[in-house]
Amino acid sequence: MDMTSDRPIFLQIVDMVENEIISGNLKTEDQAPSTNEFSKMYNINPATARKGLTILADEGVLYKKRGLGMFVTEKAREIIIEKRQKEFLDNLVPELIREAKRLDIDKNKLIELIRQMEVDE
Repeated sequence: MDMTSDRPIFLQIVDMVENEIISGNLKTEDQAPSTNEFSKMYNINPATARKGLTILADEGVLYKKRGLGMFVTEKAREIIIEKRQKEFLDNLVPELIREAKRLDIDKNKLIELIRQMEVDE
């Protein structure tokens, strides 16, 4: 959690939970941290944490078990990856292409750089 970031805390919570699911640290039917846990861990208002968890529930990533908390849905990882791929393709790729043009990096060089990065991993 970066309290100095311009990104709202509730969205940082969304990112954190999503990252835990993508990495496999939170699996289907695992319980997500509660609003009170987030509140104590990061010294934030429980309503702020609840807002982040509610977004994840609205997106179908988490579901609520009455009296028990929020749990990871079966399709959570798939939902997150699809959402992030769309964001990547809609936002980051066009910006990458614009910046490459500003820097006179042609398409073939950009493709070559991407392929080189794949090999290096």
